[in-house]
Amino acid sequence: MSANEERSFIAVKPDGVERGLVGEILRRFEARGFKILALQLIHPSKELLSEHYEDLANKPFFPKLLAYMQSGPVAAFVIQGKGAVKIGRAMLGATNPQDSAPGTIRADFALDIGKNVCHGSDSVESAEREIALWFGDSLKPYARAVDTVIYE
Repeated sequence: MSANEERSFIAVKPDGVERGLVGEILRRFEARGFKILALQLIHPSKELLSEHYEDLANKPFFPKLLAYMQSGPVAAFVIQGKGAVKIGRAMLGATNPQDSAPGTIRADFALDIGKNVCHGSDSVESAEREIALWFGDSLKPYARAVDTVIYE
């Protein structure tokens, strides 16, 4: 995989979907130059979310997290491009919106860590795991002419 093919999983959580932020969040990733490789609006099951957040299963807030993530639809998507994971996380901002830098998605649209609008993969390895979990083998690569003006 070349650097331009790095992928990351991004999810607009139920609070972001409810507030009509999906288009704005997608726009920001596209404006930055990332390719949207997959996109779905999904009502995630408890099983899917339990597997997605398996590293948090022992935390006291885990049941509340699952309930929150099942409270409405989630807009799940895959971005592709150079530095997708690192840049994607930077664009989202700190997990706690109160610690997010101005101009980040969470700083602009969230106030509380428990309703922080979005999720982004924290490593290339977790991105691949999350993408497989949410999208299986349904990703279909495609070429864009615009990539010639985005990448050296």
